[in-house]
Formats: sequence, C-alpha cells, structure tokens
Amino acid sequence: MDDDWEKRLAAAWDTLDAYGEENAGEFRALIDGLAAELPAKDPVAPFERACAFDSTGHSDRAVPLYREALERGIEGLRRRRALVQLASSLRNTGRAEEGVALLTPELDAPSDELDDAVRACLALCLANLGREREGLALVLGALAPHLPRYQRSMANYARLLVADTPC
Repeated sequence: MDDDWEKRLAAAWDTLDAYGEENAGEFRALIDGLAAELPAKDPVAPFERACAFDSTGHSDRAVPLYREALERGIEGLRRRRALVQLASSLRNTGRAEEGVALLTPELDAPSDELDDAVRACLALCLANLGREREGLALVLGALAPHLPRYQRSMANYARLLVADTPC
C-alpha cells in the first residue's frame, strides 16, 4: 500500500454516490479490485471490502470482514474506524450489545479525530438497548466542546444525566 494506492482508493470512494443503489455492485467491485492489489493477509483489504458492503446497505456482509481486518491486526486510524463501523453494523443487525462492548473501551483510548464518532455510535447502540439517558449523556458530552457558549453547562448536564441526582 502506497500513496498512489491510497489516492486511487480515495478517488474511488469519492464516486460512491454516483453509483446509486441500482449499481452498488459495481462500486463494490471497484473497491474489491483495489483491495485485491494488496498483499495477501493485509488487514486493509477486508476493511475496505467491509466499508463497501456497509456503505451500500449490507451491514450483515460487512460484519465478518471488519472482524477479519481486526483479527489480521489493522492499525492506526483504520483500526478505530473498523471498531466504530463494526459496532454500527452490529447495531444495524440487531446486536447492539456487542457494539456497546466494542466501543466502551474506546472511551478511554488515546484521543483522535474519531472520538465523537465513537460516542455517537455508542449512543445509538445504547438507545437500541433502552439506555437512552446514557446515550444522550455521551452525545451531549461530545457536543459540548464544539459549542461557542455553554460548554461547561452542557458538560455538567451530560454528567448529571447518568448521575443518581436529577438535573
């Protein structure tokens, strides 16, 4: 995997919306072709294939590919993306508890650009499990730092949503 491959991959992903639902298989074939260029056992190949299935409405087919990428040792930002996207796919296939189990440890992981995505996806998983207050607390906590005002208040409200005392 080199810069040229990454650029071609990014260019392919930029075309996703042009394929539409009726030609989703062609898009998946494009990503599959790029993934096939990678060395055998490269964890990025199943990850990109999973993303293609996920992005074209096949969460069920994405789940085993995300798991394969993680088992093969995908690293860096793609590893965290795989966890978020796997949790989302698990939620979409009725296994939100597994999504919660995957993402909860990520709350304590080193911070990166996916922190808010982790919290948003975890909140959705929690909502599917009837734990909406916990999910709302996560989302408010993620949103608070981005607000031009009321950051401290929103962060406190988020904390109090899951505390024993009422807001």
